[in-house]
Amino acid sequence: MTTISVAQFCNHAVSAGTISADDLIVLKREVIPDGIASREEADLLIALERAVIGSDAFAEFLIASVVDYAVWVERATGYIDRDAAAWLQASLSGRTGPSPVGARIAMEIVREAQGSAESLTAFALEANRWIREVPAKDRVTFALAA
Repeated sequence: MTTISVAQFCNHAVSAGTISADDLIVLKREVIPDGIASREEADLLIALERAVIGSDAFAEFLIASVVDYAVWVERATGYIDRDAAAWLQASLSGRTGPSPVGARIAMEIVREAQGSAESLTAFALEANRWIREVPAKDRVTFALAA
């Protein structure tokens, strides 16, 4: 079986401009069958969501996968410390602020974790408020965590 890296999968999706249902099956079965294994893989998939047209199925898969990784794979299990919170805020913000999917990821992580850094909770609440209130074309840069 040929293994496909997350980077190769992302390059293919960016070239195609979309993530098809078949692509999602390949991602689940061949690329990350055991889930996201590193922050780098999570970063690539989060960036991919911003770069291409994805389906609702891809969005739901991404949300569940990043939440699972951040809460249950990263250490300390079940908790989001300040380091992990800073990483998540930076990754989910990108250059222009969180996408609606990124805002949902932040909120779901806060809900799922047994405890999280206060900065991530504040970020999740602000990201969800910001997504609802600011039309996409009028967005300004979103402040990143220090």
